[in-house]
Order: sequence, then C-alpha cells, then structure tokens
Amino acid sequence: MSESSLEQFGLDRPESGDDVAVPFTLENLDSRGRVVRLGDQLDTIIARHGYPEPVARLLGEAVTLAALIGTSLKFEGRFILQSRTDGPVSLLVVDFDTPDGLRAYARYDQEALTALVEAGTAKPQDLLGKGVLALTVDQGVHMDRYQGIVALEGESLEEVAHTYFMQSEQIPTRVRLAVAEHSERGQSRPSWRAGGVLLQHLPEHGGATMPDLPGDGDFDNDDMADPDFIEDDHWTEAKALLDTLSDAELADPGLSSERLLFRLYHETGVRVFEPQPLVERCTCSAERVEQMINDFTPEDREEMVVDGQIEVVCEFCSTHYHFNPNQF
Repeated sequence: MSESSLEQFGLDRPESGDDVAVPFTLENLDSRGRVVRLGDQLDTIIARHGYPEPVARLLGEAVTLAALIGTSLKFEGRFILQSRTDGPVSLLVVDFDTPDGLRAYARYDQEALTALVEAGTAKPQDLLGKGVLALTVDQGVHMDRYQGIVALEGESLEEVAHTYFMQSEQIPTRVRLAVAEHSERGQSRPSWRAGGVLLQHLPEHGGATMPDLPGDGDFDNDDMADPDFIEDDHWTEAKALLDTLSDAELADPGLSSERLLFRLYHETGVRVFEPQPLVERCTCSAERVEQMINDFTPEDREEMVVDGQIEVVCEFCSTHYHFNPNQF
C-alpha cells in the first residue's frame, strides 16, 4: 500500500495496537463509529479472578461493549454497564472511568455453571438467564444520572446492545463483539483478548438522510412499526460491509484497527482518528474504603470484625484492606 493511499484513508501515522479505541468516520456512507481492541488490560481483569472460560468470555464482551460506549463520552465522569439476572452469571459490572479507565468483575454460581457446561448449553443467554442490563452515565455530583435499562433478551450481548440503541436512542446502530484466547510460544498460559466495533448512522452534516427508527425502534413490533419506513441505502451498505467481519479478524492480534477498517471500507472510504488508550485501573483506595466503613453504624462495624480486624476486599481488583476497629 502506497504512502499516498494511506493518507487518503487517514492512515498516515503508525498503526495502533492493543488496548485502544479508534474513532472513524465513513463520510460517503453518513456513518461513524469506533473500534476497540483489548489485549493485556483485558487479560489482567480476567486473570486476576481466575474466571471459568464461559464467564471470562461473557465478561470480556461486557468490557468491550462498555469501552465502545464509554469512549464516546466528552466529559469527566463514569459509564457503568451492569447486568442483574437469575442465571448462573447473576451479575456483570463494568466501570468506565473517563477518559480511559476500565475495571470489571462478575459473580457466578459455580454449581449451576458446571451443570450448564456439562449439558453443553453454556451460551450467553443460558449463562445470563432472565434479567436486565442497565447502562448508566454519571456526570458527577452536580449533574443528574442518566440510566437506560433493557431486558436481556436475545442470544448475545450484541443483540441486547442493538435493542438498547433501538429503544433508548433510536439511532441506527450495529455492534460487533468478539472475545478469544490467544496462545504464543513461551507463554505460560493463553491470554485473553477482544475486539469490538460500534457503527452508527449519523450524517456528518447534522441532518437526517432517513427518518428516526419507527415507533420504539423495534422492527418486529407490528403495533409500532411504520409501514412506510425505508432504510437509507448508505446505512444498508455500511452495516452489510460490517457484517462480513469475522470474529477471528476482530480478535486477531496481528490485524490493527486501521487495517481492519481498510479491509471493510476501502472502496467507500474511511477516515480514522487518533487512538484513545484504554487501561485497567481500579479507583479503590484505603481512604475511600475507610470512609465507606466510617459510614456504617457501630453495630454494623462490629459484625465486620474478624480476628480483631475489619477486612474489606475490592471486588474489582481483589486488593485486601485491613483496619483496626478502634480507629472508627
């Protein structure tokens, strides 16, 4: 590929690697989005807790989805993705601390998980069961929180994300997520990595080349559907090209975000922007934990004492904090 062609597609800089979000636009298709590639930072989150493979894969998808959405925020704050369900994986929590911090954990029932694995039915919808996915934007103490809640219906978090965008934002959106284990010679164990793409139909000029999604955005809802709705050809083409992307390509450590986008959209045109770094970072601290304990009643603190100490373990990073009960 010549240098001039690289510049034409916004690739006139070193290609990005792992643990970044790369924004892009498809100016000729009135669409834009982001690509997220996660390597060491995701592996740190998963390996720290030693999650079983199905749980690790599901949490990896949740982290990737949170990074795709969180990196679009233009303010100092947090984006929180959280599921609560009746399935073997009863809780997924991902915190994105702007502009780049990620932390996450999962709760699961080992016995129920083992039963699913032995039965060969450990798909995402089986792991999660029935429940909801909450997506919360927290802009700090001086601003109201915004929260969108969507039922966990569908076979994957990709489908749940599509439902969220249709019902909450009514913006034509396509999401792709892939999580994989990667082995290299000399490594003591395989490492976890992931890739994701979020694509939205948002015309550059600010106008609409097609109307909002019909009704509540659910094309399968006959009561709400608009019989006269016609999808824009540009959006049809943009998402059709994205659908050619395989999971293997999305999680391939040898394929940069820029090259991936070039493969998909070199004929229609794609422009990429500077990568945004992503890091695994927990916001817990001894001071914050101490303040939390101080907010409990004396009776509650007394019940927390074990062997003469109060011990608190951060569910995100597994750091152990010890306090003398007398200091409170």
